[in-house]
Amino acid sequence: MRTKGIRDQKVKVVTLGCSKNLVDSENIITQLKANDIETVHDEEADCDIAIINTCGFIDLAKEESVDTILEYVEYKKQGSVDKVYVTGCLSHRYKEDLERDIPEVDAYFGTMELPSLLHKFDVDYRHELIGERFITTESHFAYLKISEGCNRTCSFCAIPLMRGKHVSKPIDDLVREAENLARHGVKELLLIAQELTYYGLDIYKKRALSELLEALAKVEGIEWIRLHYAYPSKFPLEVLDTIREVPQVCNYLDIPLQHASDTVLKRMRRQITRQDTENLLARIRETVPGISIRTTMLVGFPGETDEDFADLVDFVKQQRFDRLGVFMYSHEEDTFAYGLVDDVPHEIKQARMNELMEVQREISMEKNKELIGSVIKVLIDRKEGDYFYGRTEYDSPEVDNEVLIRADQYFVRSGDFAEVLVEDATEYDLFVKPV
Repeated sequence: MRTKGIRDQKVKVVTLGCSKNLVDSENIITQLKANDIETVHDEEADCDIAIINTCGFIDLAKEESVDTILEYVEYKKQGSVDKVYVTGCLSHRYKEDLERDIPEVDAYFGTMELPSLLHKFDVDYRHELIGERFITTESHFAYLKISEGCNRTCSFCAIPLMRGKHVSKPIDDLVREAENLARHGVKELLLIAQELTYYGLDIYKKRALSELLEALAKVEGIEWIRLHYAYPSKFPLEVLDTIREVPQVCNYLDIPLQHASDTVLKRMRRQITRQDTENLLARIRETVPGISIRTTMLVGFPGETDEDFADLVDFVKQQRFDRLGVFMYSHEEDTFAYGLVDDVPHEIKQARMNELMEVQREISMEKNKELIGSVIKVLIDRKEGDYFYGRTEYDSPEVDNEVLIRADQYFVRSGDFAEVLVEDATEYDLFVKPV
């Protein structure tokens, strides 16, 4: 039988789901490390205690989370792990079901229960660590979560059930966190939230995203600031002026649109029409020439007809987005859409997703080919195999295009910026050489 004390045991945090979950995991690690508890964020590492930070957004994510919990429960049965704790969105939403179905887990925690999780390690939540954060990404970029929760009422979305109402973090706290990240070598901040454009309405009684961007841009060492997850309805247009005028803010906007058919948008409760969306996109491109727009689309929503999908395809072809992702609708209990009939068969959802991604693949290929012969600025992320991998200001980590430099011919350093000449291109990659 093991006789290790808490501070002699090694803890592993396993993160599933989105970048917002990753920030939560980084905060867990920060709190444990500050109390001299050895903690790692490595799925391959051995450990005495496993903390699984789960995702509960859609069916595939829930399945992955449950499979991971069962995997570590098996490790516990085999004696290679002493304790298994589960936190995050799945645990928050289905805690009672999980406790009944997988009782071998030592404790389940919701998304707002970090202090309770820490008590299992005989330590208290240390408020003085706000703004301090262990980084699990490459050391030169980090996610900055500017708010929690969401007040939107999209009919398909379960996030408010797991994350609650929108709560903005004060600008001063976010600047302090950014200053700490910059001291540790971070050059790029990726601003994330369930909904960026709502920022400030709760604590400042006005939309304050522009003020936040201007404050973060003054942090020494921060060279790129990237915006993720902006809601299109009632978009704060002053943010566009900030993107154009503040050099540190990337000419990049992640604005999930979800659909283009008015009938589907109405059932999705998106509070916007196709014409409104087209007007907004035109305004964005007019105000910030050359901006890269990333969006996501949702196919197979209840009642989506062939005509609705054709509208969506036409819209994507017309708008020629720089970056685009597609998801299949997942019928989530307790959402408004759960009362609708999930009447689009899975194989049709899959076919529509594939068709839309093929449309985007051709658009991306054409846009990348147009860059051949141009000189662009890139941030080098890593060396992998025969290449150094980097990104332009128009690309976010993991989800967007990458820039490849032959490692046997050139040397660049991770975390550095470089001017490169584009020599060749594929759908999602640029092949370049340093200038």
